[in-house]
Amino acid sequence: MFNLTKSKAFVIWEQCRGAAKTQLRANRLALNGALISRSPISSSRSEKVYDIIVSGGGMVGTAMACSLGLDANLKGKQILLLEAGPKRAMDKTPETYRTTVSSVSPGSATFLSGLGAWDHVTNMRCKPYQKMQVWDACSDALIAFEKENLQDEMAYIVENDIIVAALTKQLQTLSDHVEVRYKSRVIKYDWPGSYRVADSSSSSPWVQVTLANGEILQTKLLIGADGANSMIRKEAGIPTVNWNYDQSAVVAVLQLSEPTENNVAWQRFLPTGPIAMLPLSDSESSLVWSTSHQHAEELLTQDEESFVDAINSAFWSNQNQSELTEMAGALFRTALSILMPSGSSTRQLPPSVAGVSPKSRMAFPLGMGHATEYIRHRMALVGDAAHRVHPLAGQGVNLGFGDVAYLTEVLSQAAFNGKDLGDMQNLLKYETERQRHNLPMMTAIDLLKRLYSTNTELAVLMRSLGLQATNSLPLLKNQNRLALAGKHAGKLCELKNICFCCLLPFTVGTTTGFSTSQRNKEEG
Repeated sequence: MFNLTKSKAFVIWEQCRGAAKTQLRANRLALNGALISRSPISSSRSEKVYDIIVSGGGMVGTAMACSLGLDANLKGKQILLLEAGPKRAMDKTPETYRTTVSSVSPGSATFLSGLGAWDHVTNMRCKPYQKMQVWDACSDALIAFEKENLQDEMAYIVENDIIVAALTKQLQTLSDHVEVRYKSRVIKYDWPGSYRVADSSSSSPWVQVTLANGEILQTKLLIGADGANSMIRKEAGIPTVNWNYDQSAVVAVLQLSEPTENNVAWQRFLPTGPIAMLPLSDSESSLVWSTSHQHAEELLTQDEESFVDAINSAFWSNQNQSELTEMAGALFRTALSILMPSGSSTRQLPPSVAGVSPKSRMAFPLGMGHATEYIRHRMALVGDAAHRVHPLAGQGVNLGFGDVAYLTEVLSQAAFNGKDLGDMQNLLKYETERQRHNLPMMTAIDLLKRLYSTNTELAVLMRSLGLQATNSLPLLKNQNRLALAGKHAGKLCELKNICFCCLLPFTVGTTTGFSTSQRNKEEG
């Protein structure tokens, strides 16, 4: 049975509660002071020194470059974006939908709008949805979210390539402020001479970036946006807490049986993992099916008819339900309908799938990872380089955009105050704030995944009663809806912290997240 106290998610909390002691804090700041005391004039290298280099030109990295280039306090700074791949621009909207998509919260859409990129997205294509239905395959329990005003959106389904193309297009307007180099593969990073990485042999006070063509660049601050397998994180020697889920996500573009309004996001929790169908257009949807590696391989090799039958069965079949949970759920629903007659939601049926777009099926392994530190002297990590989550909540890119928004704010304030952008005293503010937001979210997602990965009757009964109770409580469900929509105060553009009560997420204050850096700062 599911055991909350033994979940691996609590390993993450341990790193915030005891992994780093006061001495680590003292060592980091002592190192920082030693490096600052070295005069930049002592550098004998003739290479150009950038103020900021962003390594990685995906969604988060390109957003980081745009955000830095637009900030008034960073005008005049030498900013460079390095991307190993080619430029990903779009002259026109592709005729077919791409397989990989993101669920962009309204908060993230506002952030992209502030960068000037959201108009480019909407001019190409995105699909908003106003409703969401989540239900359990092992019971009749469900929860449904919808906006009171159905003209408002809960979130937007956008192809990843379109997000990158929109940001790239906007970045072109910032050519006076941000230099961009495509097809520039990094083969080595050298850290400042007194840096605590054991194999560092550099005598430069800056981070040195060696490209595959032999060119050496130098920067006062390196921002790692190079993904879950971050070379920067590994070469900096930053430990990570991570594990694999022994699952793969099968993704595809689905053809619906008939055109519909298609403004609902559907997610069903199967014993083998969640399956989601996200709207792309009136006649097409995106599939994200988390399942075992073996089952994923089978799904990829099936003919189209068998694959479509498997999808429809996963959404419609009741074979995993038991008489006990069905009876208990029915009694509980009856009691709730008497106590709160207006609180329940009407169950909707998902659309039937008729086909799959050619060559759109693919799979990738799932896991969870978190860097124990987001920063080192003259280095910061953002997005998947710092944290990797299960896709069931669709929050990976939203957390990354939140990193970008806050790091820009920290660097802008440092520039305004005339401080060194790579100073760890300033960067600690970023690490503290983002860990405070990301850790509760990551823990909640991990717990949710593990809770719904069992079909034991007691666990199914507990989560079903919690799901039904929350679905019948308008106030709590509204808070869930606001969390899913990314509504928040201030400039950050991601969901608020969430934890679980009655086995469901709800928003909580930021005081529940306490980062390693913040604790060490107060102890020191």
